[in-house]
Amino acid sequence: MDALAAVLHEPAGPFTIERIEVAEPQAGEVRVAVKAVGICHSDLVIASGALGNPFPTVLGHEGAGVVDAVGEGVTSVKPGDKVLMSFNSCGHCVRCDHDDPAYCHSFFPLNMICARADGSTRMTKDGQPIADNCFGQSSFSAVCVANERNVLKVADNADLTTLAPLGCGIQTGAGAVLRSLKGKAGETLLVIGGGAVGLSAVIGGTLAGCTQIILIEPQAKRREMALEIGATHVIDPATAGNIVEAVRAIVPIGVDMIVDTSGHMPTLEQTPGMIAPMGRIGLVGLPGALDAALPLPMIQWLTLGGTVRGIVEGDSDITGFLPELLAYYAEGRLPFDKFVTRYPFEKINEAIADSHHGACIKPVLVLD
Repeated sequence: MDALAAVLHEPAGPFTIERIEVAEPQAGEVRVAVKAVGICHSDLVIASGALGNPFPTVLGHEGAGVVDAVGEGVTSVKPGDKVLMSFNSCGHCVRCDHDDPAYCHSFFPLNMICARADGSTRMTKDGQPIADNCFGQSSFSAVCVANERNVLKVADNADLTTLAPLGCGIQTGAGAVLRSLKGKAGETLLVIGGGAVGLSAVIGGTLAGCTQIILIEPQAKRREMALEIGATHVIDPATAGNIVEAVRAIVPIGVDMIVDTSGHMPTLEQTPGMIAPMGRIGLVGLPGALDAALPLPMIQWLTLGGTVRGIVEGDSDITGFLPELLAYYAEGRLPFDKFVTRYPFEKINEAIADSHHGACIKPVLVLD
């Protein structure tokens, strides 16, 4: 099947809209006519070539669309179903067996390598392979092939242009609070970084019933958005002076939870001084250097009983957590649509530039 796709020919290069060919789905696969796809920071990390993925390639991993065809053995969806696409997992390792697919033993090859396990691709142009299978989907294309394990059927009347970002960024932020750190009513939350993931963590704090929710973010528009969706306090790091003192001026005993979505090491290194006894720090943001390290003051950490942990996809189980988020959205309790900006698919480079420069928070590409 022919389809228009945003193809990346070299690391960090511009995306070009080209006509490609998309293969028939194999066993366990699902072909989807993509209607909308969010742009996520992880797409840009893969686009940089830092993970060793091949080029040319089609990326995209927050896709939403309509099932066009299914491969042998697929039973959970059928042609005509609306679906959200999310990350892929093997379904049979220890972590998958324990309903922790975000920590699947094969997470990296299934989501980052941009090829099937046998090295083949589902996309070609003029008979030449185009690397795909980004997060099991490569949805920067009008048609893509995903896997039964990483699609979720949604209601026939679902607005896919709104719901697409649930597949990664929104579930990661909200899940970091609700699932990874297990936030409880009455606790306090600090979020570092006010992009789509950070703002989703703010919403997660409201859903958990946190009494004080603080955001550290340099961009004024993002601080304003945080206050609109549930933050009780915002801090501008450029004017706050000592960040630890600024946080403890709001919560003198320290906060119960910190979710870092920035990967900004100078700020992150100060977080052990911000937590309360038995406080938890969750690491979501990717740092700029592969050898970045977080030093922990051992005596303080031992006496406070602190916890620090990495977080992937908000500990989401697609078939369990995404329906929960859909219900919250339907109830008006997950207002992530407030920070979504829609762009025509062919404006992908403009959308990425606007995101870089702070002109938008969460860009979503819309396909006809």
